[in-house]
Amino acid sequence: MQQYFDLTYIWDAFPKLLPYLSVTLYVSLIAVSCGTAFGILLAFMKLSKHRIWRFIANSYTTIMRCTPSIVLLFLIYYGVPALTDYLFAFSIQNVHTGFYVVITFTLQFAAMMSEVVRASIKAVPEGQFEAAVSVGLSPAKAYIRIVFPQAIVFALPNIGNGIISVLQEGALAYTIGFIDIVGKANLIIANNYGTHTLEIFIALAIIYWILAIGIERAFRFIERKLQFRKELV
Repeated sequence: MQQYFDLTYIWDAFPKLLPYLSVTLYVSLIAVSCGTAFGILLAFMKLSKHRIWRFIANSYTTIMRCTPSIVLLFLIYYGVPALTDYLFAFSIQNVHTGFYVVITFTLQFAAMMSEVVRASIKAVPEGQFEAAVSVGLSPAKAYIRIVFPQAIVFALPNIGNGIISVLQEGALAYTIGFIDIVGKANLIIANNYGTHTLEIFIALAIIYWILAIGIERAFRFIERKLQFRKELV
């Protein structure tokens, strides 16, 4: 069995891995979209004047922060089928593993987004919201037209970091049998009987580096554009 390092295996790995990149991106996109919507809801619960809503939202965020991604993934993977079987007396054992991956990282991203949105809204001077309401705008329109356009500038860097984090943490999905780009890498290694493992993971790391750098650059570009428009206004 040959164990030597061979650069050609790195380049040969790319055509085998890249078709599965779309699976990773698709799952991440769903998790980020659903997590953003849920995170905005949690943020407004944290900003609510009602203590019970603040308690629920803050408790949720604390629990998510204190739970490692891989632990949460297994809790969802084993817990959701057990819960549905116990409460509703039907089994969802045949549900695709991607379903559990999406739920896991939606819940985690929502916790992160709730703090990002809350902090960004608080960064906008409260007097602007009050002034908008005083001239006849409803609270909802005041948020949409006045608060959110400014808050998003503050939020963008953290949103970008959160998306990169989802991509990175999503690499754990292979542990429950989900075949994305990392799962495919492990299958290639298994088919090679454990040889050239380093080369396969170098190829995988390069793909993740390019993704992370691309996302970071894209968010920096958007942030500069929004700040420039804000200065013009």
